[in-house]
Amino acid sequence: MEVKTDTFVEPPADRIPAPTEIANVYAVLKGTDPAQTNRIVLVTGHYDSRNSDTLDVKGDAPGANDDASGVAVSLECARVLSKMKFPATIIFLAVAGEEQGLNGSRHFAKMAKEQGWDLEAVLNNDIVGGDKSAEQDHSVVRVFSEGVPVAASEQDVRRIRGLGGESDSGSRQVARYIGEVGRTYDAGVKPMLVFRLDRYLRGGDHSAFNQQGSSAVRLTEFREDFHHQHQNVRNENGIEYGDLPKFVDYEYVAHVARLNAATLASLAAAPAPPGHVHILTKDLENDSTLTWDASAGAAAYEVLWRATTSPEWEHAQNFGGATRATLKLSKDNVIFAVRAVDEAGHQSLAVVPTPER
Repeated sequence: MEVKTDTFVEPPADRIPAPTEIANVYAVLKGTDPAQTNRIVLVTGHYDSRNSDTLDVKGDAPGANDDASGVAVSLECARVLSKMKFPATIIFLAVAGEEQGLNGSRHFAKMAKEQGWDLEAVLNNDIVGGDKSAEQDHSVVRVFSEGVPVAASEQDVRRIRGLGGESDSGSRQVARYIGEVGRTYDAGVKPMLVFRLDRYLRGGDHSAFNQQGSSAVRLTEFREDFHHQHQNVRNENGIEYGDLPKFVDYEYVAHVARLNAATLASLAAAPAPPGHVHILTKDLENDSTLTWDASAGAAAYEVLWRATTSPEWEHAQNFGGATRATLKLSKDNVIFAVRAVDEAGHQSLAVVPTPER
């Protein structure tokens, strides 16, 4: 792997009183297939932490769960996956300045867009320590994903509304992919898909990537204990405050890391998603015809569909190496998608078609 830093000076802002140098650290495991090495899947966490007062730079702010746990996931994925080779590229990232306003991730995501990176999926792990509260469910991890893309143009939004595609953003397809990985591999924790950008009153680094048009999701423990977040370390009225290591369930973090590693490996081993996926809409007919471009590494293609009210794909039909398929199903009644499959059975992300007249 090649280890790099993305260093910049953030100007003064509400939570940054003076110009401050910020450094993101990342490692690149370059893909081995020249036709696919530009495809990138990325895992990230933020290594900064904070106290009750965001501008308190003197108090102890251990940040064990928020977000040393997420950084540990990036590091562990790097340790394990660096021993393997994949057709596509994997980036393991740790950003800074999240608590001050997503400064690190915003700079990195903007850099990636300006340099034309093909960021296929971004997994942001933030608060994945499985806090040891009595009400915690250690069997699941929440996966948050945006619906209508924040980066969508006005024309795109009108099309999405007209076709009922509010739940078919790229980020939703990444979330569904994680859900499928969770059903395929026993990581020790199951993904719980939450179809909203993030929790109420909160935000995270995935949204900085969303703003640049990338498909990004956030993984977070099932139930947070807010006494152990954004708090000075102290005992008060019988309550122990502070984000201390002793509140972290390390086995849970390991399970989340396994889920991330399996997802990254599956995506990086899979062929590129099919391009220019269209559904023909120039004639009134009950059959549905889809077309797409061949993709690097693909041996076959599958057409997926589900009821418009269903959260996940329900059906799949393999059409071999063809790049056109007609199904005896009305496009008015279901949502379609196409994914690529290689000879070993690795599946790409699903791509929902756009209408073609």
